[in-house]
Amino acid sequence: MGTKAKEIITMDIKKLIELLNKALADEWLAYYQYWIGAKVAQGPMRTSIVAELEIHATEELNHALLLVNRIIQLGGTPILKPQDWYTKTNCGYAAPENPNVKNILEQNIKGEQCAIDVYNKLTHETKDKDFITYNLVLQILQDEIEHEEDLQMFMQDLEILKKS
Repeated sequence: MGTKAKEIITMDIKKLIELLNKALADEWLAYYQYWIGAKVAQGPMRTSIVAELEIHATEELNHALLLVNRIIQLGGTPILKPQDWYTKTNCGYAAPENPNVKNILEQNIKGEQCAIDVYNKLTHETKDKDFITYNLVLQILQDEIEHEEDLQMFMQDLEILKKS
């Protein structure tokens, strides 16, 4: 990172890198949760739900890439060992042991709600202190909000289907 770029960050960069690595752990676990959930999902509306889960998985992987690039740009080291994802995660991982689409949706909605909280807090941490990270986090937050909305719409559709 350039000298002037470091000067305009008015927060502890080491702490910021730690927060970004925690978010990175969340993104990798979210990616896998969506990806594997799409592979094992069973039940009504499976085809449509699987397609959405696959889109979300790709977007979570893109979030991980954005975070890694920013961590490196800040002079940090991204999490190097997958086992560290579990010790650093904010949101955890919910294995889709019950492959019913409703259960998978519920697990992923909970994950998205946690991600919204994490990125909302990160916006407050970085606002007016690190403009680049703030904008990146805001972009990811917008995606996570859209993910929650998408999944909740599928849950509503499942409820309507169940009643008919």
